[in-house]
Amino acid sequence: MERVRGFFRKTNQELSHRFYTIYKQVEENQGKQLEEDEKQEEEEDPAAFIMNMELRTTNQKGQKQGESGRQNLTPKIITHFILINLFVFTVAFLLAYFAFRDSCHSCKDSVSEVSDELGYDLNPDTSGSNLYWADLREMFHKYLGEEQLKNSIRSISLMDRFSGSPGMTTLSHQIRDMFSQQKLDHVWMDTHYVGLQFPDPMRPNTLHWVDESGNVLGELHLEDPDVYCPYSAQGSAIGGLIYANYGRLKDMEALQEKNLDPKGHLLLVRIGHVSFAEKVSNAEAFGALGVLIYPDPADIQPDPHRKLRLSDHTAVYGHVHLGTGDPYTPGFPSFNQTQFPPVESSGLPSIPVQPISANITAQLLGKLSGPRAPQEWKGTLSDTPYRLGPGPTLRLAVNNHQTSTPIISIFGCIDGHSEPDHYIVIGAQRDAWGPGAAKSAVGTAILLELVRIFSTMVRNGFQPRRSLLFVSWDGGDFGNVGVTEWLEGYLTMLHLKAAVYVSLDNAVLGDDQFHVKTSPLLTSLIESILKQVDSPNYSGQTLYDQVVVPGQNWKAEVIQPLPMDSSAYSFTAFGGVPAIEFSFIEEGPAYPFLNTKEDTYKNLHGALQGRLPAVTRTMAMVVGQLLIRLSHDHLLPLDFGCYGDVILKHIGRLNEFSGDLKARGLTLQWIYSARGDYIRSAEKLQKEIHSSEETNERLIRMYNVRIMRVEFYFLSQYVSPAIYPFRHIFLGQGDHTLRALLEHLQLLRGKKAGAGSLTYSRSHFEEGLFRRQLALLTWTVQGAANALSGDVWNID
Repeated sequence: MERVRGFFRKTNQELSHRFYTIYKQVEENQGKQLEEDEKQEEEEDPAAFIMNMELRTTNQKGQKQGESGRQNLTPKIITHFILINLFVFTVAFLLAYFAFRDSCHSCKDSVSEVSDELGYDLNPDTSGSNLYWADLREMFHKYLGEEQLKNSIRSISLMDRFSGSPGMTTLSHQIRDMFSQQKLDHVWMDTHYVGLQFPDPMRPNTLHWVDESGNVLGELHLEDPDVYCPYSAQGSAIGGLIYANYGRLKDMEALQEKNLDPKGHLLLVRIGHVSFAEKVSNAEAFGALGVLIYPDPADIQPDPHRKLRLSDHTAVYGHVHLGTGDPYTPGFPSFNQTQFPPVESSGLPSIPVQPISANITAQLLGKLSGPRAPQEWKGTLSDTPYRLGPGPTLRLAVNNHQTSTPIISIFGCIDGHSEPDHYIVIGAQRDAWGPGAAKSAVGTAILLELVRIFSTMVRNGFQPRRSLLFVSWDGGDFGNVGVTEWLEGYLTMLHLKAAVYVSLDNAVLGDDQFHVKTSPLLTSLIESILKQVDSPNYSGQTLYDQVVVPGQNWKAEVIQPLPMDSSAYSFTAFGGVPAIEFSFIEEGPAYPFLNTKEDTYKNLHGALQGRLPAVTRTMAMVVGQLLIRLSHDHLLPLDFGCYGDVILKHIGRLNEFSGDLKARGLTLQWIYSARGDYIRSAEKLQKEIHSSEETNERLIRMYNVRIMRVEFYFLSQYVSPAIYPFRHIFLGQGDHTLRALLEHLQLLRGKKAGAGSLTYSRSHFEEGLFRRQLALLTWTVQGAANALSGDVWNID
């Protein structure tokens, strides 16, 4: 654009010079003597020259002579001037057009634009980068190194960074300084005061054998009293012990079928399949009095040839809040100046919970009687019969206490040059219980490296179209508290600003398999990215080649739904922002040291057979290329049409009950119609985009605004975020979701809800409730279709 402006400036100067030359010729023909007199007077006294010129204008004789001379020459001069002007302007316009067109083709984000939102104007002098996608990819590859990642992971994992600790405060300021040193456009810190739960050093949690009268017979010494479950209920529980496998709903139902009712007992459950919080929630729903959670070697020990084994004396940390964020200010941000009445999240358990080691578990299982556990329930604890119980009576006492704790999240931003108010957010959990090498050190190291590389790229010519917002979160080990509190604070505007969220948590837990947990909108983009990144395991292959299994759907093998314990889940299910999380994992049993004091750099490096830096670099390469595409592409590369297939998949399950509904005078026709409207709206938008001019910046921005808000459209507008924080109808939790509707329909045939249900407590089908569920669900889908259509006069 500067070349065009310079060309026009030069052209204007040449035209002015030509006009001046013609004018001088006219003056010469009017009389040389008059010109010489004027020149002499100008040289002697410029002021006198001006006065004499004014006097001459009143001289009738001179005026007549001037008019006579000009009347003879004016027609020729004007004609001459117009022809020259038209010729030069035409040549200038053509040259400027081709120069401008070439500039647009070389970089499609170089044109200034005006926002479609009130009060927003771009800088008219904005100019874009002339770098191609291949140039940017090569630049990123050039600046990315393994050694810096390796050193960062090692140094971070050696630091004390438990939320609220002095070490965490020190690290927070260090990361803020690192952001500032990279000369980002904006760097700031965000502090929230949240309710966290910690063990009481004066009154540690205990586990005792007791008789039927509650008298203590002996103590089972907890081998690591520092390990606890945040948000467990305080107090004690006394009851006989029952082994409940993974603590899933179907495990509870299996116990009932064997005449072993969890009600009134303590439950012993193993880690895996569902989160700690879900295990406890299920146990409480079936009337259990307390829960003990242990790591079975069958679930967490990796390949024995790698000689890495979790100690039998180690317990595993995990919170038990069935939700995210501060459970004492549900739905609201925990700012220090905000005064809310006492309230608690409905996801807080009312029974005590304690993690224990495999060693203590073996002692407990050895005391159990009753039927033997099914074969698939048996782990690999040696000399353990794995009977179901009940066994001797135990007393579990939990004395954790709540503390108002400041947590600090650090933000750094690189401004976009065309859509600076649209953000690609990249975040990593900074806190950890224990060394946390895999838990958070790897993600934090990748985050710092991305900040360094993109800052360097900007200094070398890269100008992202959209802003890049890098965030180091605090409070992740307590249920993504830092993430959720920030989302709650900006919920009303987040969907207007955040285009995509990329999580770096749990990025490297192995090197065998590559998994992606994502919103459906990003699936197609990920496929193209994986085809551009080399595999860390197989020379000459891309990551796509590594993950694709011949004859199988690669998406079914690689793409997974977002889990509730992921920060990406909070962004999508709560904030309505498409999100993604990547993980390298082990094939078979998971990395055994996660959430333990043994999650050290040495153990993680050993689990990857010394290849931790190489695998981490590959992960950084995947994320880096994703960020380049999301921040640089003229049009946001999100597959907004994919939700038509998602809805169809769920409708297929609803169709199984069409006969039962018809017998009750009910129909699913309106949900079918809403799905059809959404598909037509997506197809229409796609055609509009294909037929539009890419150089029309205002139009492209309007398309981007509609695309980036698609995820938000699927947040139910008919429920309160304070009561149902996860309002997403496909990924959320509550009666407004498609899953809840399906579970309700199962009651038509007398079936109980499946694992993970939130509606299993109902015993019969309620027609009034179903009608409300179906109506609100239908209008959420219909609202998404209407919003995707664009202007209200385009909605059919």
